[in-house]
Amino acid sequence: MHLSARWRASAAAILAAVTAAGVGAVVAAAPPASAAAACQVSYRADQWTGGFVGYVKLTAGDTAIHGWTIGWTWPGDQKITNAWNATVTQSGTAVAAVNAAYNGDLTPGASLEFGMQGTWTSNNTAPTAFTVNGAPCGATPSPSPSSASPSPSRSASPSPSASPSRSASPSPSSSPSRSASPSPSGPPPTGCTGALWCDGFEDQTGTVPAGAWTLAYPDCQGTGSAVVDSTVARTGSRSIRVDGAEGYCNHVFLKSTRDFSALGGVWFGRFYVRHTTALPASHVTFLAMRDAADGNRDLRVGGQNAALQWNRQSDDATLPEQSPAGVAQSRPLPVDRWVCVEIRVDGPAGQVQTWTDGAEVAGLRVDGVPTADVDRQWLSRANWHPSLTDLRLGWESYGVGADRLWFDDIAWGSTRIGC
Repeated sequence: MHLSARWRASAAAILAAVTAAGVGAVVAAAPPASAAAACQVSYRADQWTGGFVGYVKLTAGDTAIHGWTIGWTWPGDQKITNAWNATVTQSGTAVAAVNAAYNGDLTPGASLEFGMQGTWTSNNTAPTAFTVNGAPCGATPSPSPSSASPSPSRSASPSPSASPSRSASPSPSSSPSRSASPSPSGPPPTGCTGALWCDGFEDQTGTVPAGAWTLAYPDCQGTGSAVVDSTVARTGSRSIRVDGAEGYCNHVFLKSTRDFSALGGVWFGRFYVRHTTALPASHVTFLAMRDAADGNRDLRVGGQNAALQWNRQSDDATLPEQSPAGVAQSRPLPVDRWVCVEIRVDGPAGQVQTWTDGAEVAGLRVDGVPTADVDRQWLSRANWHPSLTDLRLGWESYGVGADRLWFDDIAWGSTRIGC
């Protein structure tokens, strides 16, 4: 269930850079047209002068959907330039959106959402009549699109401080009473105060990760590889080097064999990563954590549209939203140097935070209050409360995007560890 450079352009430049293509698809067999009758389709959009980002949400009724094609006709003069989570084609005003390989099946009552960018000249009226697999499907018109325009002067690296309207950040200081416990795989690296466990890979004696780590290939094993590297390290003399190849079958991960139950429902993670290639426009993942509360599907951190993002595998929701204004509130991942990445996942509260080199990334925060272009899509699923069970570092590319990267000085705990 899958779907990944350098983001420093204005919103207009972003729009131009991604006009090329939607996400590739493998179409499942479509059900009879009558199977779509009980479903629902809704549409919402953010617009600015001459452009828009639209979102289409499909919800199955009492009958499962196995493969879908959603059709509609634009009431205005909209022209789609880019799409994600579906393959979208347009002929005149008629549009057809076909499921991607990873989101063709919906169980009864389940929902998914795909998005698109486009242009308009004189009329951006929202569509209200949709078909699913050729049959009418009850559509729910969205409120009038927002007239707020993404500012073309928006910086690709916004202020790390969160909006005053958001909930307060957890204290960045580590608990003074918690001491760093030695890692089962050797002495901990420096900077592990507050961690329940940490690892600098110094006990690894061969090139194949062993001990507290094992290799994992989620779907099929290809040319992607992960090895112990004694030539590049942030501290000490060893790190893990991942040669991430592009393409669906080349996924490779370094998987921790530790028991994570001691962390409870709140996870704070810290790791250092060194990339050689900037994040691509396509979706990629370098951190995955299994969510037992979401059908054991992955909660993922990686990149898309050249900036850092979170991705929820089960419904392909992204953080931030992949609109120009949303992506501008994230950050690119610097190359050819070690970058400290920190995350917080609070399962009971349904919250997420992200820091790079100690500064919070405003667009990578879920605080329970839907914010346009940031966590609105993420929070379209009610009562999201993840229960994480494992940790994998590596590389997934779902089409385009290869990279060589290193990981070192990993620490995980129930309070913030810091860089």
